[in-house]
Amino acid sequence: MSDADSDSAEIGGLIEAVVFHNEENGYTIMQVDGGSGGRFTVRGRLPAATAGERIRAVGKWKQDRRFGRQFEAERIVALPPDSPEGIRRFLASGLIDGIGVAYAERIVAAFGTDTFRVIEEESQRLEEIPGIGKSRRLRIKESWKRQKSVRDLMIFLHLHGLSTARALRLYKIYGQEAANILRADPYRLARDVPGVGFRTADGIARQMGQAADSPRRLAAGTLHALDQAERQGHVALPRPALVEEAAKLLEAPADDIELALNQLLLEGRVVAESDGEEVLVYPLDLHEAEEAVARSVAKLLLSPPVLPPLDAETAVDWVEQRHSLRLSSEQAEAVLKAGSHRFSILTGGPGTGKTTILKALIHLFASKKANPVLCAPTGRAAKRLAESTGREAFTLHRALEYQPVAGFARNRHRPLAGDLFIVDEASMIDLRLMASFMEAIPPHGSVLLVGDADQLPSVGPGRVLADLIGSEVVPVARLSRIYRQGAGSRIVEAAHEVNDGRLPPLDNPADADFFFLPREGAEAIAETLLHLVAGRIPERFGLHPRDGIQVLSPMNRQSLGTRELNARLQAALNPPGELKNEIERFGAVFRTGDKVIQLRNNYEKEVFNGDIGHIAEITNEPVSIHVAFEGNARVRYEPGELDELQLAYAVTIHKAQGSEFPAVVVPLASQHFPMLQRNLLYTAITRGKRLVVIVGERRALETALRRGEGQARHSGLAHRLREVVERGPGGGGKD
Repeated sequence: MSDADSDSAEIGGLIEAVVFHNEENGYTIMQVDGGSGGRFTVRGRLPAATAGERIRAVGKWKQDRRFGRQFEAERIVALPPDSPEGIRRFLASGLIDGIGVAYAERIVAAFGTDTFRVIEEESQRLEEIPGIGKSRRLRIKESWKRQKSVRDLMIFLHLHGLSTARALRLYKIYGQEAANILRADPYRLARDVPGVGFRTADGIARQMGQAADSPRRLAAGTLHALDQAERQGHVALPRPALVEEAAKLLEAPADDIELALNQLLLEGRVVAESDGEEVLVYPLDLHEAEEAVARSVAKLLLSPPVLPPLDAETAVDWVEQRHSLRLSSEQAEAVLKAGSHRFSILTGGPGTGKTTILKALIHLFASKKANPVLCAPTGRAAKRLAESTGREAFTLHRALEYQPVAGFARNRHRPLAGDLFIVDEASMIDLRLMASFMEAIPPHGSVLLVGDADQLPSVGPGRVLADLIGSEVVPVARLSRIYRQGAGSRIVEAAHEVNDGRLPPLDNPADADFFFLPREGAEAIAETLLHLVAGRIPERFGLHPRDGIQVLSPMNRQSLGTRELNARLQAALNPPGELKNEIERFGAVFRTGDKVIQLRNNYEKEVFNGDIGHIAEITNEPVSIHVAFEGNARVRYEPGELDELQLAYAVTIHKAQGSEFPAVVVPLASQHFPMLQRNLLYTAITRGKRLVVIVGERRALETALRRGEGQARHSGLAHRLREVVERGPGGGGKD
């Protein structure tokens, strides 16, 4: 630009074409027809822009050496088109589903400047247009209502400095009244929308006149502190800790927080209850879930066995002879324990024979006409369970027949069909899912949870498996002896050494499947990791660098976190190309061929937190992203839904729970200190099937071995279950 800028000016005109629009910050470049003022380029920030709309803008004319005279706008206001030509351009832009260029011309020819009113108030008249029947007319009307709501929402977000890319997500959450709902209670943004923090929502509320000491603000901040605790895995918080966190968040006196908390308790929005040692404050739904799990488990524990009885000697001999299985005394005892209780747990580390026991149980009870049902928390875990047992396995959501709006179709009124319900990878089950599962167990059903209690707890709130074991009232079969360890295999050995707090083997023989490559400093670790994934491992082991190798990092942030590693791995494994479409949203570039992971459960698309796939196609007009997930048909995403996806060349160890990969590469450095703990490293090692490579600093490895499971999760389940069992069958409580 030249230094010779004109004075401030105001212009207006018709948008002929939108050259560029960034949904994150609203920055727009557009060609505008100014009538007698001629055609010119306008640059500035606008929440949404569509050809055919009118604009008014205040700013300055500037002379660009390459592109000529342009208008740099300080403020732009978009107005609905009011001329037949503007309306035609607007409808022909593709914004309204069911209307293209041809239909736009026909509709405007018929209704002129009355077109928008007809669509909104008399949409049945659209059927007067040749080619528009009832089905297309309803599509047009619904799309019209949606675009109006979304654009209103975009303006609201833009005014408050938020990315308009989240408008579609908010519309899907709140519907047509989205903008009005948020104007009434902006704190809902922090509660309902991932990526929008409390401070952002609080800033909007303060702009709208919310006083710093208003009861609504104090209540919202206190609930947000509980919500943040839940995201860290807690079911509840000790009352003093909650008051302290809320006071810090709100910069308010603790006495004010106590008053707000008392009001929340009176309104029944939170529940306070002692776990025998301290008073815990729960969100209402998590309190109900914890009560339901304790009640359901206790009911089974206090009921007599209903499965066909197993004779110890006969049953073991039959399994060994008929199905070519060899059971040790430890395994045989575990089989019999699972068969003699209505609710029990089988736990043990890798290679201790859990799969052998499951096969024996399935064969035994199937032979006695009992129906075993196999489940797991994730699609990958269910697939592994089916492959290892030779029997169909379901995700818990599929078994419970989840419906996007109605929730789980299977419940106490319509229970699951089966006799023995076996759930593998039970350490991944969070409290809410466990409550829904237990509610759907039929009156005659028995439950066996199978899992490794030493792995990381669930991503969602609670530590269900560990709490059930810790209650000391649930029958538990513990496997300690290692059976699966082929010649030269060190993965299982390394996992058990780490779990016991000892250094794994570090001598790296050439034919091993577990390696520790010492490197000092983040850059040296990253360079070695890239060399391993892009070259050395594919060449030596014949594995696909995208699909056969998974990088597992302890955390998202820092130079060796998933975000930085994904950027470097994407550049190395899937660089830009003429034949590759790409799209930038939410601070990331997504490119055809990229490996991606689903970040949260999406029941409508039937994809779930932790599912990994790759971008098979990115289409234009309209822009959509098609992801091929393992075992799924392609799943389509709109650009505004891409905050559900993240690049997955590197994922956190938490996200890898329940999955196995041919090869796993783990960076380990002192920068990961907040997350360095034994069960995190143990979980990472047990994800690898053929190869595990740890690249990093020995002192970081030793730090992880010294530290236990990290921050304990606040939960009252173990205490509550003991209390319910001690009260016995007639001890009260809701049935």
